[in-house]
Amino acid sequence: MTEPRPTPILEARGLVKRYGHVTALDGADFQLLAGEILAVIGDNGAGKSTLIKALAGAIIPDAGEILLDGKPVRFHSPLDARRQGIETVYQDLAVAPAMSIAENLFLGREPKRTGLLGWLGALDKKKMLAEAMRHMQSLKIGIRSMKQAVETLSGGQRQGVAVARSAAFARHVVIMDEPTAALGVKEGNMVLELIRRVRDRGLPVILISHNMPHVFEIADRIHIARLGKRAAVVNPKHISMSDTVAVMTGAKRPEELPAQALA
Repeated sequence: MTEPRPTPILEARGLVKRYGHVTALDGADFQLLAGEILAVIGDNGAGKSTLIKALAGAIIPDAGEILLDGKPVRFHSPLDARRQGIETVYQDLAVAPAMSIAENLFLGREPKRTGLLGWLGALDKKKMLAEAMRHMQSLKIGIRSMKQAVETLSGGQRQGVAVARSAAFARHVVIMDEPTAALGVKEGNMVLELIRRVRDRGLPVILISHNMPHVFEIADRIHIARLGKRAAVVNPKHISMSDTVAVMTGAKRPEELPAQALA
C-alpha cells in the first residue's frame, strides 16, 4: 500500500491564461513539494514563463486556482505573493548597482530606527549591515564588506546578493528564473551550490532553466511544460537527458517512458 503524497507547498490546478487568440496556459497543473528543488523546463511557447508569473503574482490567470499549503490563494500582484512568503529572483536580478550590498538586500523593506528618528524616516543602517552580513554568511557567500557597491561585484556575486535577498524574506518558496544564464562555468557552479544551501535551509526552490546539465545536476524532480500544460514530471535519476528533451519537444509521449522515470 503506497503512502499518500504530502500536501504540496505550492500547487496550481487547471490554470488558464489567454492573450487575445493566443492561449499561453491551457489547464496547467503544478505541484511543489516541501524540501525539494523542482526544475521547470519547456520549449519556447510551452507556457512555463506564464505559469511562473502566475505563481509569483505577476499575472492573474483567467481560470483555475493556486493553493499555498493546501489553501486557495489569489495574487493580484507580486507584492501579494511576497506577503505570502514567495520570493522570486528574476534573470535581470533587479539589483541597484550603485547601492551597497546591505541596501540591496533590504531594498523596499528597509528597517527604521526606533523612536522619533524612525518616525521621521531614518533607516537603521547598523541593523541592515549586521543582518546583511548574517544572511550572506549563512549562505557562505564570500564578500567581506556589506558597504561595497553591487556594481563592483562579479556576475556570480551579484546573483548571490539577489539569492540572499530572496532567502532572507521568503517563508514558503523561492523562485529562480534562469539564475546561471549569463554566468561562466565557475560562477554558474557557485550559484548551483547557493541553490542547494537555500533548499537545505528548508525553503523549496523552483528553478526555471534552459541549461539541461544544470537541471540534471541539481533538481530533485523536473516539471516538463508543453503546449500550455504539464506534460510530465520526471525523476532525473531515472530518465536520460535525451528522453527528457524528447518529451519536452513532443518527440516522445510520457506514456512511453518507464514507470520509474515518472515522479
